[in-house]
Amino acid sequence: MTQGKDKAVVLHGHKKIGYKKINMRRVLQKLVGAGKALIFIVVLGLGGSFQNGFHLTAISSPSPYIQSFINSSWTDHYGGVPGEKTVTFIWSAVVALYALGGLFGSMAVRYLTSHLGRKKSMLLNSALAVVATVIMYISKPTNSFELILVARFLLGFGAGLGGNVHIIYLGESSPKKIRGIVTLTAATFLSLGKLSGQFAGLREILGREECWNILLCIPAFFCVVQLAILPFFPDAPRYILIEKGNTQQCKRALQSLWGPGDYKLEIEEMLAEQAVIGEEHNKSLLDLLRDKHLRWQILSILVINGCLQFSGISAITVFSFNIFLEAGIPVDKIRYVTLGIGASEVLISITCSLFVESVGRRALMWRGFGGMSAIMALITVTLYLKDYSSVIPYSTVVLIFLFIIFYGGGPAGIAPSLANEIFIQSYRPAAFVFTGFPRWLGFTIFGFIFPFLIAGLKSLCFVLFSCICLIAALYVFFILPETKGKTLLEISQEFENIRACGSSTEDVMCLETKL
Repeated sequence: MTQGKDKAVVLHGHKKIGYKKINMRRVLQKLVGAGKALIFIVVLGLGGSFQNGFHLTAISSPSPYIQSFINSSWTDHYGGVPGEKTVTFIWSAVVALYALGGLFGSMAVRYLTSHLGRKKSMLLNSALAVVATVIMYISKPTNSFELILVARFLLGFGAGLGGNVHIIYLGESSPKKIRGIVTLTAATFLSLGKLSGQFAGLREILGREECWNILLCIPAFFCVVQLAILPFFPDAPRYILIEKGNTQQCKRALQSLWGPGDYKLEIEEMLAEQAVIGEEHNKSLLDLLRDKHLRWQILSILVINGCLQFSGISAITVFSFNIFLEAGIPVDKIRYVTLGIGASEVLISITCSLFVESVGRRALMWRGFGGMSAIMALITVTLYLKDYSSVIPYSTVVLIFLFIIFYGGGPAGIAPSLANEIFIQSYRPAAFVFTGFPRWLGFTIFGFIFPFLIAGLKSLCFVLFSCICLIAALYVFFILPETKGKTLLEISQEFENIRACGSSTEDVMCLETKL
């Protein structure tokens, strides 16, 4: 890259950052102003990523009671007491079927969003969650562990579908200037759901043996709220204009969400993207994979989401009880430690949303992954040395808090919504199908193998997580372009400007990105 080009990019970056700082006060005014944006974000969040967050953590607290229920249900149905490995396998299936459902839910995103739109897809998802909740509730009085498996699969399907549609809906409803802040609220509601699941799972609340089925039904209340309120909001403005071709309805949708205004620049940007797309709406996953112009975007999605899935966060989220037990933390204190971790994730997610438009997505991600890599290496050491001092187990807790801070301060919020920013309208639903595949497939596999992994490798399994986080940090630092303050067509051009060794007729000796 030439020096002049570098200078132009730097000056351009300073201009953008200064612009964002000047207008930061207007962001909150826009959210709570004459439009209904804030209510829209809250309603969408409670029926969207909040559901996934709650079910990820709430399942940890009643795990001993559910395993005991599986034991008694098996004996009642099939006669004889099941072996320990049988119960462990069924419990792993309870965890993994949620992820398998998420995989199928992600694969349904393109079909449902193209046929129903963004709003109706979210409403369908909430209705499905209510049905799954009823099945979960009746599993206990009917003494059927099989119903738990069915309910977990359906809840996972809703998490895979709703989580992706939630991000698409937000991204296609927000102006470019605050797109990062708005889409990052999906991560905030995910972390809020995790915290709510941890709090409700306390023994003093619903973490008792007689209440575990009630605990797992709590999120359905917010789905009912969404079913009652979301019909009064418009569909995504970008979807209305680019795919339905209705400019006036798009303008009314923007005014309904963000208050009075002509929104000329936003509509012109959408029309420009519509002109590029032409009549080719809703490309398939096969079309996405065949398009050679999208190879860097596809590789970026695969590397970042794959590394995020195997970064160790799933281990800490789902199997936190086992991790702290391995660290030597007393059993009666583990619930309160995980509650503190959930609270820190919510706070750091909110903080990240305030800085994402000034610092940028790329910087937050590579620093976050880099910090996670270093902390995972240190956790390996503290778990190995835990018997040498009574202080070391508590240092493991501190490191896990720091891991959550680095995780929530960049990768957690930005990686899931990355497909929303680097793919144009026609490829976006297919991109979320592709994004969901490594994420939920990895979670499915991880749900099965982690109980055996931590039993076999002990603290050494965290070395693997450290290496994976380091790979992600290096990829983001050297390859991924910045997306803040740019249109989707500009971002696509940034990826077009990436050059790898031997891929161009120019005398390029190393990989180059226009950053």
